[in-house]
Amino acid sequence: MPHRLRKHRKMRGSRTQGFGRIGQHRDSGSKGYRKVGRHKHLWSQVCNDPTLKFGKNGFTSPKSLHTKVNTINLIQLDQMAKQTNQTEINLTEMGYTKLLGTGKITQALTITIPTASKTATQKITDAGGKLTTEQQTEQAEAETQ
Repeated sequence: MPHRLRKHRKMRGSRTQGFGRIGQHRDSGSKGYRKVGRHKHLWSQVCNDPTLKFGKNGFTSPKSLHTKVNTINLIQLDQMAKQTNQTEINLTEMGYTKLLGTGKITQALTITIPTASKTATQKITDAGGKLTTEQQTEQAEAETQ
Protein backbone atom coordinates (compact mmCIF):
# COMPACT_ATOMS: atom_id res chain seq x y z
CA MET A 1 0.00 0.00 0.00
CA PRO A 2 1.48 3.38 -0.92
CA HIS A 3 2.15 5.93 1.79
CA ARG A 4 -0.35 8.41 0.41
CA LEU A 5 -3.21 5.97 1.01
CA ARG A 6 -2.33 4.91 4.52
CA LYS A 7 -4.19 6.03 7.62
CA HIS A 8 -1.27 7.89 9.17
CA ARG A 9 -0.93 10.03 6.03
CA LYS A 10 -4.62 10.84 5.88
CA MET A 11 -4.85 11.72 9.55
CA ARG A 12 -1.90 14.13 9.62
CA GLY A 13 -2.99 17.48 11.01
CA SER A 14 -5.78 16.03 13.14
CA ARG A 15 -5.38 16.16 16.85
CA THR A 16 -4.87 12.45 17.57
CA GLN A 17 -4.04 10.97 14.10
CA GLY A 18 -6.79 8.37 14.58
CA PHE A 19 -5.46 6.91 17.84
CA GLY A 20 -8.18 8.14 20.17
CA ARG A 21 -7.24 9.76 23.44
CA ILE A 22 -4.07 11.85 23.66
CA GLY A 23 -1.19 9.80 24.98
CA GLN A 24 -1.94 6.57 23.19
CA HIS A 25 0.89 5.62 20.81
CA ARG A 26 2.94 8.50 22.05
CA ASP A 27 6.08 6.46 22.79
CA SER A 28 7.86 3.97 20.60
CA GLY A 29 5.22 1.24 20.72
CA SER A 30 5.59 -2.15 22.35
CA LYS A 31 9.02 -3.37 23.35
CA GLY A 32 9.55 -6.86 21.99
CA TYR A 33 12.39 -7.82 24.35
CA ARG A 34 10.26 -7.51 27.50
CA LYS A 35 8.69 -10.52 29.16
CA VAL A 36 5.08 -9.39 29.01
CA GLY A 37 2.56 -12.24 29.06
CA ARG A 38 5.01 -14.99 29.93
CA HIS A 39 2.90 -15.95 32.97
CA LYS A 40 -0.36 -15.57 31.05
CA HIS A 41 -1.03 -16.06 27.36
CA LEU A 42 2.60 -16.82 26.44
CA TRP A 43 3.06 -19.51 29.10
CA SER A 44 3.12 -22.32 26.53
CA GLN A 45 6.15 -20.72 24.89
CA VAL A 46 7.93 -20.61 28.25
CA CYS A 47 7.21 -24.32 28.78
CA ASN A 48 8.42 -25.35 25.33
CA ASP A 49 11.42 -23.05 24.79
CA PRO A 50 14.30 -23.51 27.30
CA THR A 51 15.75 -20.08 26.47
CA LEU A 52 12.70 -18.28 27.87
CA LYS A 53 13.22 -19.30 31.51
CA PHE A 54 12.78 -16.82 34.32
CA GLY A 55 15.41 -15.71 36.79
CA LYS A 56 19.05 -16.56 37.12
CA ASN A 57 20.13 -20.16 36.74
CA GLY A 58 23.30 -21.82 37.92
CA PHE A 59 26.29 -20.51 39.81
CA THR A 60 29.21 -18.45 38.59
CA SER A 61 32.21 -18.75 40.82
CA PRO A 62 34.30 -15.64 41.49
CA LYS A 63 37.29 -15.13 39.22
CA SER A 64 39.53 -14.81 42.27
CA LEU A 65 39.02 -18.52 42.95
CA HIS A 66 40.38 -19.56 39.56
CA THR A 67 44.11 -20.05 39.85
CA LYS A 68 46.34 -20.58 36.86
CA VAL A 69 48.32 -23.80 37.25
CA ASN A 70 51.39 -23.93 35.02
CA THR A 71 52.52 -27.57 34.91
CA ILE A 72 55.59 -29.40 33.66
CA ASN A 73 56.12 -33.16 33.22
CA LEU A 74 59.18 -35.15 34.22
CA ILE A 75 60.05 -35.91 30.60
CA GLN A 76 60.24 -32.18 29.80
CA LEU A 77 62.26 -31.58 32.98
CA ASP A 78 64.72 -34.33 32.06
CA GLN A 79 65.23 -32.88 28.56
CA MET A 80 65.73 -29.40 30.05
CA ALA A 81 68.33 -30.73 32.49
CA LYS A 82 70.23 -32.51 29.70
CA GLN A 83 70.33 -29.37 27.55
CA THR A 84 71.52 -27.05 30.32
CA ASN A 85 73.71 -29.59 32.23
CA GLN A 86 72.26 -28.47 35.56
CA THR A 87 71.65 -30.61 38.61
CA GLU A 88 69.81 -27.96 40.63
CA ILE A 89 66.69 -26.54 38.99
CA ASN A 90 64.37 -23.97 40.50
CA LEU A 91 61.10 -24.33 38.61
CA THR A 92 59.41 -21.64 40.69
CA GLU A 93 61.67 -18.98 39.17
CA MET A 94 60.81 -20.33 35.71
CA GLY A 95 57.10 -19.79 36.37
CA TYR A 96 55.99 -23.39 36.92
CA THR A 97 53.62 -24.21 39.77
CA LYS A 98 53.25 -28.00 39.62
CA LEU A 99 55.42 -30.96 38.63
CA LEU A 100 53.65 -33.97 37.11
CA GLY A 101 54.95 -37.53 36.86
CA THR A 102 54.61 -38.33 33.16
CA GLY A 103 57.83 -39.77 31.74
CA LYS A 104 61.11 -41.02 33.19
CA ILE A 105 63.96 -39.12 34.81
CA THR A 106 67.46 -40.38 34.12
CA GLN A 107 69.62 -38.29 36.45
CA ALA A 108 69.65 -37.20 40.06
CA LEU A 109 68.30 -33.65 40.24
CA THR A 110 67.57 -31.20 43.03
CA ILE A 111 64.27 -29.53 42.18
CA THR A 112 62.39 -26.68 43.85
CA ILE A 113 58.71 -26.20 42.95
CA PRO A 114 55.53 -25.19 44.85
CA THR A 115 53.66 -28.52 44.37
CA ALA A 116 54.31 -31.93 42.86
CA SER A 117 52.30 -35.09 42.29
CA LYS A 118 52.96 -38.29 44.22
CA THR A 119 54.29 -40.11 41.16
CA ALA A 120 56.68 -37.27 40.39
CA THR A 121 58.10 -37.24 43.92
CA GLN A 122 58.44 -41.04 43.87
CA LYS A 123 60.30 -41.07 40.52
CA ILE A 124 62.67 -38.29 41.59
CA THR A 125 63.59 -40.01 44.86
CA ASP A 126 64.02 -43.36 43.04
CA ALA A 127 66.47 -41.66 40.63
CA GLY A 128 68.51 -40.38 43.60
CA GLY A 129 67.32 -36.79 43.40
CA LYS A 130 65.77 -34.45 45.91
CA LEU A 131 62.50 -32.53 45.65
CA THR A 132 61.72 -29.45 47.70
CA THR A 133 58.12 -28.21 47.65
CA GLU A 134 56.31 -25.43 49.49
CA GLN A 135 54.10 -28.06 51.11
CA GLN A 136 57.13 -29.78 52.63
CA THR A 137 58.62 -26.51 53.88
CA GLU A 138 55.30 -25.48 55.44
CA GLN A 139 55.02 -28.86 57.20
CA ALA A 140 58.58 -28.59 58.46
CA GLU A 141 57.97 -25.10 59.81
CA ALA A 142 54.79 -26.26 61.54
CA GLU A 143 56.63 -29.15 63.18
CA THR A 144 59.39 -26.91 64.53
CA GLN A 145 56.93 -24.49 66.15
